Amino acid sequence: MFHAPEFTTLSAQINAVTEDDVKLAFASSHLTVENLAALLSPAAEPYLQQMASQASTITQTRFGRTTQLYAPIYLSNYCTNRCVYCGFSADNHIKRKCLTIDEAEKEAMILHERGFQHILLVSGEAESAVDIEYMEAIALRLRDKFAAVSIEIQPMSTEHYHRLFLAGITAVAVYQETYDREIYKEVHLSGKKSDYDYRLETPARVAEAGMREVGIGALLGLADWRAEGLAIGHHLAWLRKQFWSTAFTVSFPRMRPAAGEFEPLQIVSEQNLSQLIFALRLFDQDVGLIISTREEARYRDGMLGLGPTRYSAGSCTAPGGYGSDDSDGEQFSVGDHRSLEEVCAAIREKGFDPVYKDWDREFQREDNV
Repeated sequence: MFHAPEFTTLSAQINAVTEDDVKLAFASSHLTVENLAALLSPAAEPYLQQMASQASTITQTRFGRTTQLYAPIYLSNYCTNRCVYCGFSADNHIKRKCLTIDEAEKEAMILHERGFQHILLVSGEAESAVDIEYMEAIALRLRDKFAAVSIEIQPMSTEHYHRLFLAGITAVAVYQETYDREIYKEVHLSGKKSDYDYRLETPARVAEAGMREVGIGALLGLADWRAEGLAIGHHLAWLRKQFWSTAFTVSFPRMRPAAGEFEPLQIVSEQNLSQLIFALRLFDQDVGLIISTREEARYRDGMLGLGPTRYSAGSCTAPGGYGSDDSDGEQFSVGDHRSLEEVCAAIREKGFDPVYKDWDREFQREDNV
């Protein structure tokens, strides 16, 4: 079981970093979590250009000049949790909707016609609306139509994750939101999500179930982003050691305007976000790094090739949003409103190749299906 280090200890470790520690990190061929702390520190800020250059070299060596594209499909915005920062919080008076299985398939086929081969099924955390049977049925409908179907829903048991894997789900994203236990208590007022440890243990359950890929991350804007980054590094290193055959990704969601009008507890600038991304790329050369449409087009275009490997495009965060113009009930407002074609054009203009499909189900081991 993974035990997250004390958040105050992580912050103290980062703040104690010297310039010599930063130089040692640059000189290291295999970075430790101590090296990661150095790269996340204020002492590393004068070296951002060097970090960007090294991150670019590593990314293009490991992943080529490609950017994988995906789109989320929001199945439901019903939620039993009271999370003060989330537009889906049970406290917010928004238009609630849960797609039928036919409606979910219709939304998916709209994205399929637009060229997407990787989709992410997202929902609020309400088992009464989105249970294992519902997700299983949708997975069976979509598994032969897409190269990869991922989910970001409420945490489940290992048994349920394995059922979804057999039904065609290839990856699961579950973000801790914040690794700071005290802040976690303050922002998760009630509901199953208020159990810090159960959520922290979820990525391991996902990997144990046989999923091809597991995504982790933190919601930037709740606690010290530097310590969050170091906590993610600890978690990622532990997961890699325990589940060496599983692929991992890290996402960097920064807080966006949403129902409830929650204001970030910490300001995370674009420079801060860039330092975090560069540091994690240097720390783990093979991890997939994701930037969603939370970020503005200008920033996303500027980060192409410098660390991120996966972008969302043409996203809508309200259930049924692709089939209608109604954005009422969205989880948050997006920052990059461009279509898939416009994002692909920007990627090509920077000299990179947009990738719609980098995985085929036929490659999956027969003993796992």
